[in-house]
Amino acid sequence: MNQLFPIFLKLEDLRLLIVGGGAIGLEKVSAVLKNSPGTNVTLVAEAVLPEIEQLAIQHPNLIIKRREFYPGDLYSIDLVIAATGNRELSQYIKKEAKERNVLANVADTPDLCDFYLGSIVQKGDLKIAISTNGKSPTLAKRLREYFEVHLPDVQELLDNLNVFRNRLRGDFTNKVKVMNDLTKGLLEKPR
Repeated sequence: MNQLFPIFLKLEDLRLLIVGGGAIGLEKVSAVLKNSPGTNVTLVAEAVLPEIEQLAIQHPNLIIKRREFYPGDLYSIDLVIAATGNRELSQYIKKEAKERNVLANVADTPDLCDFYLGSIVQKGDLKIAISTNGKSPTLAKRLREYFEVHLPDVQELLDNLNVFRNRLRGDFTNKVKVMNDLTKGLLEKPR
C-alpha cells in the first residue's frame, strides 16, 4: 500500500540543490522549472549539458556551478536531488543530506529517497500529481499522458468556484458544506 503523503510545495520559497548535469539532471531541473519557474535552483556538476545551460539563460534563478559536489553544498539548502547516475556518489549525497536534515531524492533509487517527484498533469490552475510509490515511473508517465489528452479544461469552473467561495460568509464548517453541495453534481453520471 502506498503510504506516501502527497503535498504541493511552494518551491519558490525553498532552496533546491540538484547534483548532476547530464540527462537525469536535465530531466529533474526541467520538471522543477516547468512546475515552479521561480524556484531558486543551484545545479552542481563537473559537466553540464547545453540544454541545461540554455535553461539557465531563460531562468536566472538557476545557478550552475561547474565542479564536483562538496558536502558544504548542502548548507542553507532545503531539498537536494541527486541526479548523478553514479550510485556511490548518490549514496554519499544522501548520507550527507541526512546528517544535515536536508530532504533528498536520489533519482532511480527509491530506497534512498525521502520524497519522490511525481508525474504532473497541469491544466491551468488544476495540477494533479501521480505517484506509483517509486515502483513504475513509466506507468506514472503514461497516466500523465492519458490525462493530458482526456482531462477537460476546468479553468473557468475553477475561477467561478473561487469567486463563489470568496463570497461565502459563515464559519469553516458551513463553507465546506455549501461548497460540497454545490459541486456534488460533478460526480454524477449523465443520464
